[in-house]
Amino acid sequence: MQLFTKRHKALLKVFPLYLTLALTQGCGYNFRGADKPRDEGFQSLAIPLIQSTSSSLGFEGDFTTIIREEFASRSKVPMLPREEASVVLIGKVSEIRTDPVSYDTFLKTVDGEDIKYSVTNKRWLEVELDAKLIDRASGKIIWQARNMAERAAFEVSSDPLSNRFNQKKALQEIARRLAQRLYLKTMDRF
Repeated sequence: MQLFTKRHKALLKVFPLYLTLALTQGCGYNFRGADKPRDEGFQSLAIPLIQSTSSSLGFEGDFTTIIREEFASRSKVPMLPREEASVVLIGKVSEIRTDPVSYDTFLKTVDGEDIKYSVTNKRWLEVELDAKLIDRASGKIIWQARNMAERAAFEVSSDPLSNRFNQKKALQEIARRLAQRLYLKTMDRF
């Protein structure tokens, strides 16, 4: 009886190893890392300058740089000029808008009357992006996403330079989030 128990314990220790090997070898399933492209057919990627239909211009270069850096830092797929890449990631900012988040309220006496007024001290910056990944040789759209939206808050003061700086930082934060979403949509298998 003692011999059966030792043998049984030994089999229980080895069984998980055999089961794991049998399942991974027999089913054809394998894991793909996040640095590998979803479509094994593309060997290189181009990300041209992000376009914009918004009246707020001048941010496109920063936006494009952040998206390119996301792919370059996380992917092994080489980035090439549009004419040489096997796929092209095209992005277009369709809308940029700001909305107030919070206010400072002030009380001022004018002609003996107390007047209350509010001044915005924080705003939302929201960006909507349309994007698609295209096989350059065939022109076929591999994936397309419309109205990808992200937003970030920024402080507002009476200093226009400070406001511009804060808005630019919010835009960079939005670009990083959108870049991560674009990367995952392009590269992640699961």
